[in-house]
Amino acid sequence: MKKKQWRGWGPAEPAEQHYLVQPRTLAGSGDVRHVSAFLRASGWREHTREGGPLIVESPDRTVRIAYDPYSLPGGWTIEGAADNLNGIWSAHLGRDVPVEIVAGLTDSLTLPRSAHAPNVWEPLEEQRWHTRAEGEHYTATSPDGTAWMQYRQSPDGSARWWSGAMDSRGTAWTAIFTPTTPMHLVQAFSTALANPDPVMRPRGRVPLSTQVRTWSVSVTPSQLNAWQQARITAARAATWARNSAQSTRPRTRARPSSPVGAARTRR
Repeated sequence: MKKKQWRGWGPAEPAEQHYLVQPRTLAGSGDVRHVSAFLRASGWREHTREGGPLIVESPDRTVRIAYDPYSLPGGWTIEGAADNLNGIWSAHLGRDVPVEIVAGLTDSLTLPRSAHAPNVWEPLEEQRWHTRAEGEHYTATSPDGTAWMQYRQSPDGSARWWSGAMDSRGTAWTAIFTPTTPMHLVQAFSTALANPDPVMRPRGRVPLSTQVRTWSVSVTPSQLNAWQQARITAARAATWARNSAQSTRPRTRARPSSPVGAARTRR
């Protein structure tokens, strides 16, 4: 019997060239599935029509997210129903907001609200963003000056949160939040906005900007798929854990009350 030389598990998988991009605020929009796949894995329902914008809705139907790349100005629209703490709210994020920053907000919609009081400025100050007051406005600017987060108050008393990024060619994108937007969601956005880690983009999808720094990396399709699947698996596991906790929670039934002094009869 002749011995055969082992040639591995199969043909070598060709690597593809990608780039790590920094700052992430100028990395371009990225793959929308980074947001939508996580939401679907978290139990959100998709109502997208063929050829139309992406539309997903929370399990309790209180939040609706749409992404429209076709119309102007397009981009992300996130709308929430009123609750005991906030009125109807909405957030509008431009089409070129990096999906990693969008996900900072949308991922937090799938999580229980923290008991700690939210602080929008804290994650920005931790990353040494420069903060300043300008009349009725309060602004935080990234160390390289390319991104900002601002609380704007108009003379008529109306207010809003406003964020964006710009390079040498002008404004790359903006994001606007109504004053009724829950503060923990605005903080989730500012946390992702201030994250100094680079993000990955495939070759040909890196914006042409002198203010962007890039590092070439080689990755295989299976590696990319594994990273994406890990994020989806984490969403499914968290959703399963929440649903299990709710289903095993003991339920108490209120005992019907009787008028004081009422006679009780035996059956």
